[in-house]
Amino acid sequence: MGLMPVRATGSARTELIADTALALLAERGMRGLTHRAVDEAAGLPLGSTSNHARTRQALLETAVRRQAERENDVLTPRELPGPADDRDSLVTGLALALHRFLAGDTHRDLLLSRYELALEATRRPELRTYYDTAGAQFREPLTALMVAAGSKEPERHTLSLVAWCDGMMFSCVAGSYHAATPTLDELRAGAAELLRGMLDGDAQE
Repeated sequence: MGLMPVRATGSARTELIADTALALLAERGMRGLTHRAVDEAAGLPLGSTSNHARTRQALLETAVRRQAERENDVLTPRELPGPADDRDSLVTGLALALHRFLAGDTHRDLLLSRYELALEATRRPELRTYYDTAGAQFREPLTALMVAAGSKEPERHTLSLVAWCDGMMFSCVAGSYHAATPTLDELRAGAAELLRGMLDGDAQE
């Protein structure tokens, strides 16, 4: 992935710095993310990133916040049909979100930056709290959807669902299936099987 210098001023500069930080994480890893590298890659005067985020922690928090914003755009399918308590709608929404992540280089890079930030959060307690708070915006709505779909153990089922989604994305982006992109139908079938096993099992108890 090449980084193209883009000049920006005013409020757009904050977004540019954050997006450039994520791009650097995807391309160069955590060691490649520095204030100077962001300035150079974004085409900003030296010192611009330091003025926005004076410490490395502040720069990482900026990246986490922007990561959550951009993931929210991918994980909120606007074409989702039907009511929220319709299982088919939940399956379709999950499949569409996963496919958007896996089908194009732009969203694949977003996954790489997420993995870099997640690993860094395991080493920085102060970032861990910030990272977990950002991540809660995805878990909590999913738990509510599981409740609406009839789950008797929504917290446990949410964990299983998130683990399946995370495992699918990691395997297809950085793991042993990195050369294979599941089709939308394949992802829909997998999500349907998972939900059927969890929710129909509840109904039989």
